[in-house]
Amino acid sequence: MNGNLLDMLTREGVLITVSVRFWRAAKKLQAQDLGLDPDDVSQKLISLGHKRLLPKDALAAFALIESRAHALIDANTFPFLNGLGHFLPNRKLADVTGKLDKLEAEFRTARAEFTRQYAKLRAEAISEWHDAARKLVRDPDRVVATINAAFPTPDRLTRHFGFAVNLFQIRLPEKLEADLTTAADQQAIMAARAQAATDARTKIREGVEGFVQEAVASLREQTATLCDEMLASMRDGKTGVHQKTLNRLVDFIDRFKNLNFAGDSELEERLDAVRKEFLGRTAEQYRDSASARRRLDAGIRSLADEARKLAQSDATEIVERFGQMGVRKFTLAA
Repeated sequence: MNGNLLDMLTREGVLITVSVRFWRAAKKLQAQDLGLDPDDVSQKLISLGHKRLLPKDALAAFALIESRAHALIDANTFPFLNGLGHFLPNRKLADVTGKLDKLEAEFRTARAEFTRQYAKLRAEAISEWHDAARKLVRDPDRVVATINAAFPTPDRLTRHFGFAVNLFQIRLPEKLEADLTTAADQQAIMAARAQAATDARTKIREGVEGFVQEAVASLREQTATLCDEMLASMRDGKTGVHQKTLNRLVDFIDRFKNLNFAGDSELEERLDAVRKEFLGRTAEQYRDSASARRRLDAGIRSLADEARKLAQSDATEIVERFGQMGVRKFTLAA
């Protein structure tokens, strides 16, 4: 069955990795940089380590883009095989890659602006470091020289910045090629590579079933968590039921459908029932009706309990059904 599961994953989505690199503008100072004997420096009294070379806001745009990119991936994918990548269902592919394209455009704009301002920022930082060093050490020029050397030269600055999105198709290795000079070496290393390929296929196949189960459990846990947060908001909020609270559940149900590649029909049907029964009213209508609020509270509480119970249950049946979908699709295709 594991082979069928992997075939279905290949058809249902891709692996995606996103890398956002930018110069962190930090330098790890050593005692020698301050003209001090390392043996005379008490770690309890003097804090060296990484020091900021530029004001935090100079690189704030890059930090924000990085956090938004990672948040986008975390919200729309599932971690695959201990960080090998993130599994992105096909139904979310266009949306996620489109948003990543926009973030990459923002990144390029921020990089161009930072590059334009770099000489000025560097000069101001060196001046501030010189003023600070004069108050701290006997040889401020030594400290400033160390700080100055930590700044990339303008012609090498762009090498420290990059925004990369990579998409991969999941595929089992069949064999590893060998390009060797002697027959003896070729025979030995080809055998080792054949064994490595076999081991890799076994590990991936063993991990696929667990991955699908974890993906199902993750969406169920997210459902329960959202319900708990909605109940807390309705209980503690000044207005009771807020429209934003109801909209969060509407958005989550749509997101669930796009991420439910494994086919968790039980929870999806329950979410559809909740949408039909409770999300046709506005927040104002709920605030005007005590009985409607009680029904909403009970319905959300019931959904939370059911989702939490499902998250703790065995998802083997879903995994098997998902694998059988592959068998049927491939049979029809043949």
